[in-house]
Amino acid sequence: MLSVAVESFFILLREGLEALLVIAALSAFLQRAGEGHRRSALFWGSLAALLASLAAAWIFYRYFGGAHDDLTEAVVMAVAAALLLYVSGWLWLRRDPAGWQRHLQHHADRALQADGPWLLACIAFLAVFREGAETILFLHAVAAGAEADLSGMPLGLAAAALLLILIYLAMTKLALRLPLRPVFSVTSVILFLLGLSFIGGALQEFQEIGWVPYDYVDLPAWAVQAGVNPSIQAIGLQVLLLLAAALFATLQNRNLRQQPT
Repeated sequence: MLSVAVESFFILLREGLEALLVIAALSAFLQRAGEGHRRSALFWGSLAALLASLAAAWIFYRYFGGAHDDLTEAVVMAVAAALLLYVSGWLWLRRDPAGWQRHLQHHADRALQADGPWLLACIAFLAVFREGAETILFLHAVAAGAEADLSGMPLGLAAAALLLILIYLAMTKLALRLPLRPVFSVTSVILFLLGLSFIGGALQEFQEIGWVPYDYVDLPAWAVQAGVNPSIQAIGLQVLLLLAAALFATLQNRNLRQQPT
């Protein structure tokens, strides 16, 4: 129960934080550009994305929430892991505040040049709906790993939703300013660790249906209880990804230092 609550909490918190950062930064940009009246388009786009996310959640539950199927669960967890790792790298690349502002301004400028609120609404919709869709997929992967005991999920989601509301209010009070580098760095690391966890779960499902060999590794009991897949295949792949991530971070930090200030 506790592990499900913690995982659900961090999934919704991370996805919500990324959406809040995008919408808040766009709103602040519009204010600085003297286009504050266009912020209503961000609101309507975000609202539409939330409704679309709820509809997607119902469809996903309706067609994928039935009996346990190892192959379906393996595919879902593998896709979730791929998305987590992709977005983790995407966030890490945009830790530089100047680069992040250029990224946002590029999209917002295009909408302003078109003189239409629909493009701004679409930016908000895509930013929020992507997080909503990923949240649904990730929570389904957590539910698959937890099997029957999902009693902690509503608690984790409620706590994350409350914290997101408080963060939004704080962001409004602070004129929508947050230190982007540490926020992006921490969320990127959380994403990457969740991705590694889901990879272990996906491999375990593939191993159960005989698609991937299973060579047992004697791990401490606490590690297995925490959800670590005790096989050479899973641990080997996770170590390779850790090494690749370390190389990726080293090269990206070197590029940042070499950029003119």
